[in-house]
Formats: sequence, structure tokens, C-alpha cells
Amino acid sequence: MDPNRLRSTTRRWFLKDCSVGLGALALGQLLARDGLGQGTSAQTARLPHFTPKAKRVIYLHMAGSPSQLDLFDYKPKLEELDGQPIPASFIENERFAFIKGTPTVLPSPYGFARHGESGAELSELLPHTAGIADKLTIVRSMHTDQFNHAPAQIFLNTGSPMIGRPSFGSWLSYGLGSDNENLPSFVVMISGSYLPSGGSSCWGSGFLPTIHQGVQFRSKGDPVLFLSNPEGMDRASRRRSLDTLSELNRKRLEESGDDEVATRIAQYELSYKMQTSVPELSDLSTESQATLDLYGVTPGQASYASNALMARRLVERGVRFVQLYHWGWDSHGTNPGDDIITSLPQRCQETDRATAALITDLEQRGLLEDTIVVWGGEFGRTPMNEKRNGSKFFGRDHHPHAFTMWMAGGGFQPGLTHGATDELGYFITEDPVSVHDLHATLLNQLGFDHERLTYPHQGRDFRLTDVEGNVLHDLLT
Repeated sequence: MDPNRLRSTTRRWFLKDCSVGLGALALGQLLARDGLGQGTSAQTARLPHFTPKAKRVIYLHMAGSPSQLDLFDYKPKLEELDGQPIPASFIENERFAFIKGTPTVLPSPYGFARHGESGAELSELLPHTAGIADKLTIVRSMHTDQFNHAPAQIFLNTGSPMIGRPSFGSWLSYGLGSDNENLPSFVVMISGSYLPSGGSSCWGSGFLPTIHQGVQFRSKGDPVLFLSNPEGMDRASRRRSLDTLSELNRKRLEESGDDEVATRIAQYELSYKMQTSVPELSDLSTESQATLDLYGVTPGQASYASNALMARRLVERGVRFVQLYHWGWDSHGTNPGDDIITSLPQRCQETDRATAALITDLEQRGLLEDTIVVWGGEFGRTPMNEKRNGSKFFGRDHHPHAFTMWMAGGGFQPGLTHGATDELGYFITEDPVSVHDLHATLLNQLGFDHERLTYPHQGRDFRLTDVEGNVLHDLLT
């Protein structure tokens, strides 16, 4: 063969000239949507594999990891062993983030009671969540491979502890797109003192086209960065500028076949539409006083409660995946700001009412049936007192072997408590659930076979669950 011909047969050539080029498909989708072309939509091949039970997800990530032993997994044996060294069999060959030597057992200082017809056993720190106990699917047997925050958060969100894989929300955006052309398909909101340790990798698109990454809504200034027109530019001028830029980008797309150029075209257009849709969306004062009181929201005041109400408004308008991060659950007990006596009750007060309100509000509006709400952290906490450097405060170290999460709506079985741990809450004894199992089950409810929702990258087909994961039908109706 002609060596010059071989040298010219590049990846760019393939994407540009072949009829199945990703750029051509992406542009075809945009043109078809706008009535400007006849091409087959790239979305067509990624419709749900079967009829879904759910259309959208609200994921409430309690960053730092709440203590399951003080909220959901009551262990009276800890009271019996209070202050005693934990049996060596539990910690032999174990690695901890901060615990040194042989730690002592730490019982929960909080009372537990059974609630609802299901009899779910919940802590006194969660009175509002207790009121919706019969709507929850509580999983006490979650486990993870990671015991430090950043990799554990990235793993829980992307299926891999390594940076660079698409997040769950990005996979859902890739699979389903948005039901509202004026809003992103994947929105992220953050409250608490800090960003999640995993940073934007938790909502990144990885190797998927960047239009599928999470868009962060903010509580101060523009809800989305650079949403407002620059000084001296009106909306008509912005429209003319974007039209010219779009024309240039489409010419570049024809030349390069690069799907990221198609992404850029779509993102500019979406940003223009968001200039009118987002300010209206962000105005919580349009909600009834009864709704504001239900969540505990003061319009104009940034809080987890405001974000929870915004999450309902977003899914109501067709956003597929809304993720709330609330930092502050890292209860090590080094000072009052991170112990289970002062800090943990504060985090519960900040989130409990609004979380329960979100479930109630979704149900009242007929949205809970096809919306999955997920609540949880990236791992659990130890049944021992960390007592770092001899601290006098009570706290628990990171614990990957067992923790609690809950789901509601979207075809999950309400009033169910799944899985169990041993008498100290250290190891799982019944029905373990891995991060990959969770992802497979969530995708199943959204109409996807997790083994078939794939994307080609670096010579192989990748998927959210990698080569693992089982759908947990026991959790489903």
C-alpha cells in the first residue's frame, strides 16, 4: 500500500469521513433536533434497554461519611463493652486511616426507636426521617474498597477510585439526555464548609463527551458561572455572537470530525437558553409559604434545605440527575467541630428536615414514583473511639467494611431494611451490597442493562460497573 496513504489514514480522518463518525452523529443529532438535517440521532442507540421504573435520580451525598452506628444501625452490644479494648480478632491485619494501637469500643450516645409499620430502627437525631421510614429502602450492608475520602467518593460516584472515569450522572446523561432543552441533564449543588474531597472528579464526564459532565449551580452570584452577559452586551448582541461562533464551529466540525466541537456547539446554545431558564428556576420566593416551611427554607439564604428544594424544582423541569453534596460528616472526634456529640447533631439538624421534606414533596406532586432518591456517604465509621493523640472527644475512624445507605421511590421497595452486620457493627453478616451492585441496580430501575450501557475508550468498551455488579432484585418492588 502507498505509505503516504497510510500516514494520512488517521483517527481524525476516520472521525471526519466515515459515516459512523462520532462528530457526524453528534452534529446530526443537533441538526435533527433543530429541524436542519435528516441524520439519525446518536441518542436513538441509547434509549433504555427495557421499560424503566424511574426517569430521574436525586442523589444526596453526605460527604465525609455519617456514622451508621449513631443513625441507622443500633448495636446494644457496644454499650455492654463500652470502653473495653475491641477483640483482637476484629482488627487483626486491619488498616485504619488514623487509629493507632488497640482502640476501645464506643457505644452510641443516642437513643434508637422503631418507626412506622415497617418498624425501621432509627436514631433520635433523625426525627423527620423517622416520619418517612415506611417510604425508605434502608441498606445496612453496603461496603467499599476504599477507606480515604477522595478515592472513596470518586469510587462511589464513578465506579473506580482512579480519576478519569465518567460519573453516574454523566452515564445517565449519556444514556437518556435531558427532558428540558433549556437546562443541563446533570446538575450539582454543594453545601457545608468544604467541597467534597474528590472534587469535580465526582461529577466529571471522564472520557464521555464533556456535554455530559455535571453543571454546578451556585448559591452566590450567577447560579452558573458566566451566565450573565458581559457589561455592554445585550441579549440580541449575544445571540448574534453565538450564531457567528456556531457557524465557525460547524465548519470546524466538518473539517475535523471532533465530537468535542459538536459538544461545544451544544454547550454554547444551552448556555444561551439557560440565561432565561435558570434565574426563574433559582427564584425560590415563587414557592408557597407552606412549601418553604416544609423544607425550612428562607429564600435568598444558601443552605442544604434550599438545595433540596431546588432539586425538586430541577427534576420537575426534566433534569435527569441532581446531586447534592453536604460536607461535614467526618466525625473523627479531634475537637467539637468533628465529634459525634457536637458535630453530628449539627449535621443532622442541617439536613434531616429538608431530606424528609423532599420525599414528602415529591410524593405529593406525583414525582416520587418515577424518581429515585439516594442518601448516604462514601463509607462508614468504626465501632471504636478513634481517640487520635489522646483526644478527650468522641469520634469514629473511617470504616469500609460496613455502612448504611437508603433509597426511596423509583420502584425500590418501601419499608424494607436489607442486610445486617455483626453485634459490633464491624462486619457484614447478611446480604452484602457493593458499590457496583448499587450502580447496577440503579441503572436497572432507569431501564438499562448495566452490562450493555457502554462506551468505547482506549480499545475496549467501558461501563459504569466495570466487570462487576449484580442487580439486587430483593430491593425492588
